[in-house]
Amino acid sequence: MITFTCVDRFLKYVQYDTQSSEESTTYPSTEKQKILGAELVKELQEIGLKDAQMDENGYVIATLEATSTKKVPVIGLIAHMDTSPDVTGANVKPIIHQNYQGGDIVLPADNTVTITVEDNPDLKNQIGNDIITADGITLLGADDKAGIAEIFDAINH
Repeated sequence: MITFTCVDRFLKYVQYDTQSSEESTTYPSTEKQKILGAELVKELQEIGLKDAQMDENGYVIATLEATSTKKVPVIGLIAHMDTSPDVTGANVKPIIHQNYQGGDIVLPADNTVTITVEDNPDLKNQIGNDIITADGITLLGADDKAGIAEIFDAINH
C-alpha cells in the first residue's frame, strides 16, 4: 500500500522532466512524458486500480469502482503531464518555504528571480502556509503535476 502524502507525491512528480515541445507533431509532444505516465500507471495499479493503462499517445486511464449501491453519476478527474516548453523541467529542485510569513520570496539559486506580493497578491492569503517553489533555475511543473498529485490523493482515500 502506498502511503505518500499529496505533497510527497507532488515532490516526486516534479522530478520527472515532462517539458513539451511546440515543434513536435506527435502525441505526447515528447517521449519523456511517457516515463511519468508509466510511473503513474504503476502507482495506480499499486493503489488497486487493476485496469490502469497508458495508450500510445501517453494518456493514462484508470477506473475507480463505485463503493455506493446508489445510482450516482460517473465523474472524470483529468490533469495533464506536460509542462511548458519555455523553461527547462530537468533537474528540478523544489524548495518548501515553511510557515510563510509574508513578503516577497527570493528564489535561492538565482536571487534575481523573486515572487513578489505585488505581482501575486494571493500571497497575502498564504501567511502561515507552506509554499513550494522551484529554486529559480527551472520550472517547478506545478501545472499540472499538482493536479496529478491531488487526483492520486483523492483516489487513495
